[in-house]
Amino acid sequence: MVKPYRRKPGSFVTLSLLLGFLFLATACFPSDPQSTFDARGPVAQAQLDLFVLIFWVAVIVFVVVNGILLYTVIKYRRTPGQGLPVQTHGDTRLEIAWTIAPALVLAIIAVPTITTIFETANPPPGDLLEVRVTGHQWWWEFEYTDLGVVTANELRVPVGEAVNLTLESDDVIHSFWVPKLAGKTDMIPGNTNTMWFSADETGEYFGQCAEFCGTAHAQMRFRVIAETREEFDAWVALQKETAVIAQDDPGADLFMNATFEGGQRCAFCHTIEGMQIKGTVGPDLTHLAGRTTIAAGLLDNNETNLADWLRDPSAIKPGALMPDLGLTEKQISDLVTFLGSLK
Repeated sequence: MVKPYRRKPGSFVTLSLLLGFLFLATACFPSDPQSTFDARGPVAQAQLDLFVLIFWVAVIVFVVVNGILLYTVIKYRRTPGQGLPVQTHGDTRLEIAWTIAPALVLAIIAVPTITTIFETANPPPGDLLEVRVTGHQWWWEFEYTDLGVVTANELRVPVGEAVNLTLESDDVIHSFWVPKLAGKTDMIPGNTNTMWFSADETGEYFGQCAEFCGTAHAQMRFRVIAETREEFDAWVALQKETAVIAQDDPGADLFMNATFEGGQRCAFCHTIEGMQIKGTVGPDLTHLAGRTTIAAGLLDNNETNLADWLRDPSAIKPGALMPDLGLTEKQISDLVTFLGSLK
């Protein structure tokens, strides 16, 4: 009779540990666009330095405690023929030492932790770029309060300059997080939080909502684009201009006047400066063509993706609040052409 094969329990445990180590190593790889181990700003760097310190303190505690445990198990293991050892009740010196040691460890950790909290709580003195961030299901609104500029899903900042953020939510709890620039800060309805960051290098930094906020939470993304002061000033000047809209543009007429399924109009939800109706439900589209992404950082901003989004938003972003308007291919083409002209 052939005995059935039974896998040894140890093989499953070993495989699980190897897979866990592989996933952990991959998740923490510094080149990942949302890795906290690749700090590119003073706030993120301070938080990373604190993490590394606490990590190595934890490693030392782990090695010492488990080393003592192994030493005890091996040295005092029971041997054949050995009777019961002498029974004792308590050891005052050991108990005092075992109480003082954790207190010292916590004190060592507490000092740099409190220092880092105070260091990152308030922005440095001097001129600050003030931005009010509002979280919506599921997109981001950025208002440059001192510059009179409103945009969505892409936060442009001058490199090397401190940006002070006022964080608010329009509906549920969100969390603002740009891993390479700063840690997470919650956005709570009816409450205002603040945070600041600065980017050390030019480039794009990926942001993400870090608090579960509904169906499309995982796709509530954004970009922080750090650029030179000259490039930023040029962008601000462009944002202040009213979009140029041709009078006979069929896409503009569709956006403003056409009523689709459910009595919807594009202008009821979106604002384009220069048009009479200004919706506030969805992102401001005044300079949509100047953005690198659409659908809250989900897709590259090009004609194909924009057409797919207009055709069926929920297929691309399940849970999206933008309805399926039942557009014809001709209407989609006209809207894509119109929106693509909004630079």
